[in-house]
Amino acid sequence: MTTQLLPVRADDYRTHALHSTDRIWTETNCYVDVWWEVLHCLGLDPMVAGAFAVGADFEGDQWTFFKYPEGDLRRAYGIDVHEMNPWRGVLEHVVEQLSLGRLMTVEADSFHLPDTRGVAYQLEHVKSTIVPNAVDVAGRFLGYFHNAGYFELQGDDFDGVFRRGEHAASGALPPYTEIIRLEGMHRLADRQATALAVDLLAEHIARAPVDNPVTRLAGRMTTDLPWLRNQPPETFHLWAFGTVRQCGASAETAASFLTWLADRGGPADARAAAEPWMNLADQAKSLQFALARVARGRTIDLRQSMHQMAHEWERARTLTAALVGS
Repeated sequence: MTTQLLPVRADDYRTHALHSTDRIWTETNCYVDVWWEVLHCLGLDPMVAGAFAVGADFEGDQWTFFKYPEGDLRRAYGIDVHEMNPWRGVLEHVVEQLSLGRLMTVEADSFHLPDTRGVAYQLEHVKSTIVPNAVDVAGRFLGYFHNAGYFELQGDDFDGVFRRGEHAASGALPPYTEIIRLEGMHRLADRQATALAVDLLAEHIARAPVDNPVTRLAGRMTTDLPWLRNQPPETFHLWAFGTVRQCGASAETAASFLTWLADRGGPADARAAAEPWMNLADQAKSLQFALARVARGRTIDLRQSMHQMAHEWERARTLTAALVGS
């Protein structure tokens, strides 16, 4: 018997426009991506609470792993998200919470997620976040949200995701899980949604870094590149994901949010403020390609690229802050 909450199937699922193939960064990170699709499937607009992207920073060795704050999800959609204790085992909790009308985020190993075929599936163990939606324990079947879509798996992959059978690891720490309570879920009227989005924008831009994080990122790149030349390709991909990809993806998310705000009668200059964020996202993508060549031993002067990215961030922050008088 299948326990399922949302009436969706993998073979006819349509992803949200935020995951369209014409975007600069078709995926951001596992947490933001899965929330875009979950909110989409719940009939909610992911951009109402999209302001968080403008506050991303450079953390010293990586760009912010940006994600929806729990408080923003509560204010925008009435969804309550908090960490839960999987004391009985994740599978048991997933089934029970689905039967109660709730979802969960579950930290899973991409080695057992077929939608990552060619990247991690059956190749390497990579932590990722999924949201289970349909479970048949006897049939070893799972329907789940992950990255840019909704997928299904079964058999040995089911056991791998939930650490059952030969995949059980004695003494292993339980994965990080969150409960998604939907009892108070609501959809704001357009005017209310726009007003809340502006409020959230003011809060997040006020917490944005004062000094330029792209300049700090450039300094760290100068230090890291000689080391990267002696590392295997997989190390470069991990490094790039945590630095330029998160920088670019957060910038494109900020641009999408501001464009959405402009389309819905937000501040008059929101569309103009989106432009430097989009430029930053595009330049980060070009920089990632250049960095890959440098990591393979090529000599490329990246100073102009980094200078232009830093300039775009400065413009983006200034124009965005001006929207809310911050």
